Amino acid sequence: MKPTRILLFAGGNLGSWALRDIQKDDWLVGVDRGSLFLVRNGQTPRLSIGDFDSVSDDEMAEIEKYSEAVSSCDPVMKDLTDTEMALTWAIEQQPEEIVLIGVLGTRFDHSLANVHLLQKGLQAQISCRIVDEKNEIRLIDRKCTIMRDHFTNISLLPLTPEVTGITLTGFLYPLDNATLRIGDTLGISNVISAETGTIQIKTGKLLVMKSKD
Repeated sequence: MKPTRILLFAGGNLGSWALRDIQKDDWLVGVDRGSLFLVRNGQTPRLSIGDFDSVSDDEMAEIEKYSEAVSSCDPVMKDLTDTEMALTWAIEQQPEEIVLIGVLGTRFDHSLANVHLLQKGLQAQISCRIVDEKNEIRLIDRKCTIMRDHFTNISLLPLTPEVTGITLTGFLYPLDNATLRIGDTLGISNVISAETGTIQIKTGKLLVMKSKD
């Protein structure tokens, strides 16, 4: 049976907040050290995947004991990051949604690469978003409606050279058929002024980032 939702836990910024949204039927996947986070918080990963270069032998034994399955690879002879391997597996399961947790951290190169991985979810037509304690990031190429919630700021950045036909309704700072190009900051720090905000675009791919201070 296909899962409704898969949660990927990587080894970036994690805390108790990361466990609050887990639902009964979610499939949990640990990515490298994210696997250790799950098992030490009483969770059973359906899969633990990665090169596990950030855990000790004792920690690896702990991961193997409490995971339903483990998929490990050589830390040097590989072409994909651990997170991309995990996301590829998750997409193959054809869930309705994939949530990436702990994929933002101190390594900006990894964080930026993980934001770019949202493209894979878009290509597979699977809802895919990155979540941490203060941010939620998704990539869109069509109309999107978002609810007003505890994330107070909404920022828009183009992932393609330009995004055209951007129209915002329900926002403090509306746009009407606007164009955003890489390097533009016009889309930074907007606010939803209604119960929902609607983003419409004609061409391109747009990062929608919800955040709070």
